[in-house]
Amino acid sequence: MIYALVLAGGKGTRLYPLSRTNQPKQFLKLINGKSFLVNTVDRITPLINKENIYVVTNQDYVDKIKEELSDINPDNIFTEPQNKETATCIGLSAVKLLKKDKDAIMVVLPSDHHVEGKKEYLDVLSEAIDIANKRRGIVTVGINPTRPETGYGYIEMGERIVSSEAAYKIARFTEKPNIEVAKDFLLKGTYLWNSGMFIFRADVILREIEKYLPKMYKSLMEIYQNIGEEFEEQVVREQYNLIDGISIDFGVMQRTRKAYVIKGNFAWDDIGSFTALSRFLSQSSSNNISKNVYVQDCENCSIFGDKNLIIGFGVKDLVVVDAGDVILVMDKNKDQEIKHLLNDLNTSEQFDDFV
Repeated sequence: MIYALVLAGGKGTRLYPLSRTNQPKQFLKLINGKSFLVNTVDRITPLINKENIYVVTNQDYVDKIKEELSDINPDNIFTEPQNKETATCIGLSAVKLLKKDKDAIMVVLPSDHHVEGKKEYLDVLSEAIDIANKRRGIVTVGINPTRPETGYGYIEMGERIVSSEAAYKIARFTEKPNIEVAKDFLLKGTYLWNSGMFIFRADVILREIEKYLPKMYKSLMEIYQNIGEEFEEQVVREQYNLIDGISIDFGVMQRTRKAYVIKGNFAWDDIGSFTALSRFLSQSSSNNISKNVYVQDCENCSIFGDKNLIIGFGVKDLVVVDAGDVILVMDKNKDQEIKHLLNDLNTSEQFDDFV
């Protein structure tokens, strides 16, 4: 059986102050009046029935997810006691699904991406499912880069799979490159953006975790033995304390020999930064602006208004965000560093109400 696993435990720190601890990015309604989480589930339902859609998150967001996804069975919400990165939450979900179905195929989807081209998206996932099942491969979806983006990871395509026009063995991964390297990748034409979507059988990903993350695997197997038992939650908490968290990219994908990438021919955006989000604003000369914004003699600014009128006059290369109780004014070049600023804010009690 095919299952969707939606990753919904992140905090979306690079979109602060729009994204907050109690209202992270996946719950924001920034583009079409629906939250990113709801859009993610809506996109996948033509391929995977609602009863086979699962969400993994932390305890803080369970009630919010139940509210957003009222037609999802509450038992389909997996809860982590701590955030231990994506390899851990995927591993936890894999043992739970494997306990339910020894042939479980998992389509792992971030909850905070924007996709256009629904048919193309579903076609790509269908082919990825086929590769994951028949070849026992670990498949990720790559996106044709349209600009030299420094905020995304890249995948170099290796040998093409004979039976496919769009699927390749993975030659190598490159984490967020500098602008010059990103320009080179764009020119070479053999690199794709790493979308963070993964498709694999539960038993296959667990075997790879056993090979490359043996300590994590031992903890996951302890959890597996106690699924459905009286002390399941206690065992999960105990084993999470023992696990050293790591991302699925670093922990498995960059080391496995089973990695494939399938080229996605649909429009995709991570929207993990204000630069990305500004692409969905209105254009005014060289500026991107939302409602309640007026600019004059401004250059290359992104301004996100709310209830107050924001006037930009004679400024350039700024991001301005009105989030009601917090106003952010930032140099555009600091776009990828805002999470560090938020970490600093978190160390001061006087700002607790604003983070």
